[in-house]
Parts: sequence; structure tokens; C-alpha cells
Amino acid sequence: MTTEPTASPNSARHPAGLYVLFFTELWERYSFYALMALLTLYMDEYLRFPQAKTAQVYGAFLGAVYFLPLVGGFLADRWIGFYRAVIIGAVLMGLGQFVLATGGGPTFFLALALIAGGTGMLKPNVSTIVGGLYTDRPQLRDAAFNIFYMGINTGAFIAPLVVAWLREHYGWSAAFMSAAVAMILAVVVFTAGKRYLPAGAQKTNTAAAAADGPSSDAFLRIVALLVVFVIVIAFWVAFYQNGLTLTFWAKNNTATSIPPETFQFVNPLGIILFSPLLVMLWSALRRRNSEPSTVSKIILGMLLTAATFGIMAVAGLVGGDTGRVSPSWLVSAYLVIALGEICLSPMGLSLVTKVAPARHRATMMGAWFVATAAGGYLAGFVGQYWETLAHSRFFLLVAGLCLVAAALTALAKTRLDRVFAKAGA
Repeated sequence: MTTEPTASPNSARHPAGLYVLFFTELWERYSFYALMALLTLYMDEYLRFPQAKTAQVYGAFLGAVYFLPLVGGFLADRWIGFYRAVIIGAVLMGLGQFVLATGGGPTFFLALALIAGGTGMLKPNVSTIVGGLYTDRPQLRDAAFNIFYMGINTGAFIAPLVVAWLREHYGWSAAFMSAAVAMILAVVVFTAGKRYLPAGAQKTNTAAAAADGPSSDAFLRIVALLVVFVIVIAFWVAFYQNGLTLTFWAKNNTATSIPPETFQFVNPLGIILFSPLLVMLWSALRRRNSEPSTVSKIILGMLLTAATFGIMAVAGLVGGDTGRVSPSWLVSAYLVIALGEICLSPMGLSLVTKVAPARHRATMMGAWFVATAAGGYLAGFVGQYWETLAHSRFFLLVAGLCLVAAALTALAKTRLDRVFAKAGA
């Protein structure tokens, strides 16, 4: 068995380790979202890729970034432990950003491979460590992941603003170099805070089988999680239009003179602003025994995402299909999808740490990111139709996909709720 934190079982406070991981992930996500703010524009303006090729590379990169956490989680569970996996991942990501900053076009794909591999090692394991902090205070786990998610989005909020300024004043290399420096800061924070992390973070999960209960229950929990993972692919298809078609919209269909990548700060700003409000709402409902289940929150997130692209479809119909419209359309859409993301993404991370069998926890966290990978890859596939469909029709296609996913989740809700409740979620 792994060693767990020794805080009082009745503790109502979040452990210090949460804030170590908050700032680790803040800098790691700054690095990643700096790249995401620049990637499409770099391929379009610097490498001169056709838009169809840009969409293909964008989708393939996101697919790799979020598929490889399955491998990283498996390796951490079986051989190297969570702590070492995070360090290895951070170093690989920093090297990838450094190659982008110094190598230019010829090493572009090498840099993307390093960043994807590093993310695969870091992403599932840092999230699993967050869950490991709460084995003795499970009532705080959902709130912890909301706080952790605010760290993610603080980095995502800062990144497009900083790299847009750096690109405008000092060029592409300076913008990418800031992402490399951010990974150095992530490693410093994580290693300096090692003593605040659970001892189990430095071990594997191969000895945790006794905590999993009957094998039939563990199997049902895995199946139920996999059903959720498949359904939420539609959300990620929609969400990752932010770095692709919504960036093209900001560049070509929005009446503004600011750099198009700047608009990507609105979504994380919305998450930072709205997360505390939703946490208070869920807490108030919990006190009345009427808090929605995790599955209900996921359905709500899908509906809000559909509404996001409904807004953009209207923006296309009122002028964006053929010209430029007010930036308020794009800003409104980013704020609505922020609400949807809060209802879905941090709840999914928390769900995995509560429901996944202990000896497979990091692997299942990796599987959550595989769903993200599929969504990222399909975002690029769907994005290839941006040039052939009217923009309003394209956005309606994405909205319809989210509505179908919400309907499928609603059909499976009763059975999923039953399995998750039995697992204590």
C-alpha cells in the first residue's frame, strides 16, 4: 500500500501540496497555451502551410498531446512513479519549447514531438497526485480540482497576452522562449514543494489492488468511466476550435485591430471569474442535498457548449459569413464555453480519482486525456471544413454534435449515476 498524507480525517482545510501543484500546473499550462496561442498563426504566417495542412497538423498534435498521457499514466502506475514522471515530462516540454525558439522551421516537428511526449508524462500524473492529497478528506476533492483548474486557467489566461506582446515586439523566438522559461519555473516549484506531496506520489500503484474491492465492481467502474470518456469527446471537438477556426474567425471575421491570439485569454478569464461562483453554488445545493450529480454537470456543460456555437452561428448569419462583425460575439462565446468547461472538465478529473480502481488510477487518468486526444484530433478533422462551409453552417454543425452528445449522456445517466454512487462519487 502507498503511504497517505497524515492530516486529520476531519480536516476542512486544503493541504499545502495543492498549492504546490497549483503553481506547477500554472507554469506548465502557461507554456502549453503559449504554444496553442501561436501554433496556428505560426504555421499560417511563418511556415506558410495551407489552411488544410494547418488543420491536419493542429489536430494530429492535439491528438498526440492527449493520447500519450495513457502511456505516461501506465508507466507511472507500473514502473517510475508519479513524481519522476512529472519531472521527466516537464524537462521534455521545456526542451521542445527551446527547440521551437531556437531552431525555426526545420526542427518544427521535432519540437512538437518533444512537447507531446512531455505532456504525456506530466499531465495525468500531476492530476493523480492532486487526488492523492484527499484520501483522508474526500469531501474536499471536487473543490480541490476546481482550485487546481483555476491554476491551469491562470496560466492559460496569461499566456496569450504575453506571447502576443512578445511576438509583436520581439518576434516568434522570444514568444516561444517565454514558454521554455515557464517550464523551468514549473520544475523549480514542483521540486521545491516535494515535501508537501503525498509519499505515494514517489511510488507506483502496483501494490494497491487490495483497495479496489471485488473485481466485478472495479470492472463496472472502468466501463462507466470509459462511457463518459467517449461521450465527452464531442466537447473537446468543440473546445479545441479555439486554437483553429475561432482563431481564423478572430483574424478574418472580427472587426478589431488587436492580435487574433489575444482573444484566447477570454476563456480562461471566464473560468477564473466563474469557478468560485459555481463552487459556492454547488456547496449551497449540497447543504440542501440537491447538488446535481457529476453526470448532470457534464450534461449541463455539453448544453452550454452547444449554446456557445449557437452564438457563433448567429454571428455568422448577421455578417460574419462574408465580412467582419463585433468582437462581442467572440467574447460572449468564449465566456459561455468557460461555464461549460467548468461543469465538465474539472469534474471529470475529480471523477477519475474517485471512481478509478486504485492500481489503475493514473492509467485511467491517461484514458481521460485520450478522450481529449480524440477530440483534439477530430477538431482538426472538422476544422478542414472551415473553408468549404459557410461559417454559420460550420458552427451549427459543431453545436449539433454537442447536442447529440448531451442526449446520449442523458440516456445513460441513470446507470452511470448508480455505478458512481456505489463507488462513493
